[in-house]
Amino acid sequence: MDVKGLKEYLSWLYYQYLLVTCSYVLEPWEQSIFNTLLFTMVTMVVYTAYVFIPIHTRLALEFFSGLFGGQHESTAAFMS
Repeated sequence: MDVKGLKEYLSWLYYQYLLVTCSYVLEPWEQSIFNTLLFTMVTMVVYTAYVFIPIHTRLALEFFSGLFGGQHESTAAFMS
């Protein structure tokens, strides 16, 4: 893909973003506030998912392995 095609594609994506969020009707200073708030919220969601999803996945796996008869790590250590 050449540079001109990439530039046109990115501008088309930005235009789609403006249409979907209806922010094309906002003034420039309102758009910047809206974009800042949106970016902040998306960043917070991604960070929270990065931090907490592995913890909850591990806890769920431990719960279901104990529920279906799996041995806990401490019990397995005493057995060997």
